[in-house]
Amino acid sequence: MAVNLNHIWEEFNAPLKSFIRMRISSEEDAEDILQEVFIKIHNNIHNLDDDSKIHAWVYRITRNAIADYYRRSNKAIELSEVPDDLAIEPDEDLTFNFEIAACLKAMIESLPEKYKQALLLTEFENLTQKELSERMSLSLSGAKSRVQRSREKLKELLLGCCHLEFDRLGNVVDYQHKSNECKYC
Repeated sequence: MAVNLNHIWEEFNAPLKSFIRMRISSEEDAEDILQEVFIKIHNNIHNLDDDSKIHAWVYRITRNAIADYYRRSNKAIELSEVPDDLAIEPDEDLTFNFEIAACLKAMIESLPEKYKQALLLTEFENLTQKELSERMSLSLSGAKSRVQRSREKLKELLLGCCHLEFDRLGNVVDYQHKSNECKYC
């Protein structure tokens, strides 16, 4: 097995941190979980039989560490408070989607305010473009143009950072960073 632990750290550190932070509210606890995950990776890398399954393996460790956090938490928590995706066996396709989603979130935040708002309101708050035009005091064609430009700018950022491969359903099945200098992923 020729897996380089430094390479794993470089590749997974930021995406795993984002993945954990989406599920754990405390920044300090998220950092602790991230460290636990890398210790488990270090101690168990010899058990990984197939290098091509490393993404799924790393995310399985991460999900288990998050579940352990909720189990050992001193707080009495209801089952409904534990994130649903912790009970699901990780799927490599979903893992890639989570990683890309974390990158997209950072990319959206970096857009100029008018484009960021257009995307957030239409894609995440489900406003129609007509409702967007009313809220932002734009003509309907102006709102449509703004949403289109926002999507184009986001696509440029993503494709400038990563090479993506999709399945027939549009799920990310593989991706590679084009450069280690991508500040989003």
